[in-house]
Amino acid sequence: MITQRVKRTLLATTLGLAVAVGGVATASTAQAYDTGHTKVSCSAVKIRKAPSKSATVVGIGYRGDRVAYDQWAYKRAERQWYTRGTVTRKSDGKKVRGYMVYQCANPYGTNPAPTPPIPK
Repeated sequence: MITQRVKRTLLATTLGLAVAVGGVATASTAQAYDTGHTKVSCSAVKIRKAPSKSATVVGIGYRGDRVAYDQWAYKRAERQWYTRGTVTRKSDGKKVRGYMVYQCANPYGTNPAPTPPIPK
């Protein structure tokens, strides 16, 4: 009877640890950094609610619009980096917060940008 309880406890601990490690591995694909500023380098870029091509579009940024970025995310299924930040549009002064393709809003101010290494 005692060995069954020990086995169950050990199994529950192992599963809990596996879930915790899996959560840490998943969270490592988004990298937070200090806020920086750049400009949109593409003629236009869709700003999305989440880092994905299928996510809802919340606005559009145009070349020269200011971007205050604070995070990058890598979408493994798309093999694509995204920049998260707030775009301040020159045309109407509206601020739009969301994710945009990294090559269009990068901290280096050029297009194409050197992309960060792909997380393992």
